[in-house]
Amino acid sequence: MTNMTQRIDAAVNSAISQKRLVGAVIAVMQDGQLAHFKAYGQADREAGRAMKEDAIFRLASISKPIVTAAAMRMIELGKFGLDTPVTDFLPSFKPKAPDGSIPTITIRHLLTHTSGLSYDFLQPLEGPYNTLKVSAGIDGDLTMEENLDRMVQAGLTFPPGAMWLYSVATDVLGAVMMKAEGTDLEGVTQKYVMGPLQMTDTSFHVTDPARLVQPYSNAAPEPVPIGDNFKQPFVPGCGPINLGTSRAFNRNAFQGGGGCMNGKALDIVRMLDAIRAGGAPILSDATTKQMMSNQIGPLRILFDPTGNTAFGFGGSILLDPAASGSFLSPGSWQWGGVWGHSWNVDPVRKITIVNLTNTTLEGMAGQLPRDVQQAVVGA
Repeated sequence: MTNMTQRIDAAVNSAISQKRLVGAVIAVMQDGQLAHFKAYGQADREAGRAMKEDAIFRLASISKPIVTAAAMRMIELGKFGLDTPVTDFLPSFKPKAPDGSIPTITIRHLLTHTSGLSYDFLQPLEGPYNTLKVSAGIDGDLTMEENLDRMVQAGLTFPPGAMWLYSVATDVLGAVMMKAEGTDLEGVTQKYVMGPLQMTDTSFHVTDPARLVQPYSNAAPEPVPIGDNFKQPFVPGCGPINLGTSRAFNRNAFQGGGGCMNGKALDIVRMLDAIRAGGAPILSDATTKQMMSNQIGPLRILFDPTGNTAFGFGGSILLDPAASGSFLSPGSWQWGGVWGHSWNVDPVRKITIVNLTNTTLEGMAGQLPRDVQQAVVGA
């Protein structure tokens, strides 16, 4: 057993023994090789089902780098460009800015979350995304057209390019990709990402429920199971995140590029590490360098109060990790998923970390991601 494995084991087992976590699969690539891959705890506590390495997780926002990679390949092929207006593919998608104007939203705005769109869980309960029930794509059964129409009715929170705000932008991007390719988003992502990388267990719909983990939400004295219509508190003063376990089986609901995919840790770590290593066989080296570099200039993401985090394409960029309490190198690319996940790509150390857990918010934004980072880099 390597020192890294011993340190990761200690970090994850501590979270389980302290009842911050029910189960997880942790995968680490180092210099292109699988350096750690292990399952911990339980996939379903109530059923007594142990976690296994091939467990399927609802990915939430880990869908975003997959869809982003497919979009970047379509840009390489000339299907559309970074500065292409969204209305070239979605003519009726014309949400108004706060001043009543109808500004141009581009593919670049969608990729960088600078479009002026929002999420329901980032607005107060009386805000338009909550009153109009704009779906974040992790519950419900709306069609893509219905949700796009609600976004238009809700309007923009600021003019495109003026700010950074996490949003339904990747769902809109997925709708553009579907129009450009003439198929559903499953088909687009399969063609450009999952197929070439042999990500056999990554899909918008779960076909093997026996491998799907039961999700949990942190509570005292132990995490509580999540079912349909679960309200997960997130940002004080804003609406909750609406979670729904049946969404993974719903073939009538829209395939949301921002949070609707399902998959396993080994597929995700290999995909992210392929981008770190230059993109073959899905992307060029120049494109992956774009994805892993600051694309929002002086703007900063709202989830890091220290102001040391920018955004690339598909994930955030750590400008000064130490100031943000991170053990990773400057320029590291990372994000997570609200069902309880986090991932990090450290291009300096040539390390990729994927934490897929069944416990939120611990696995996404709790102590565990930081402890695993520290365990991997040996800090």
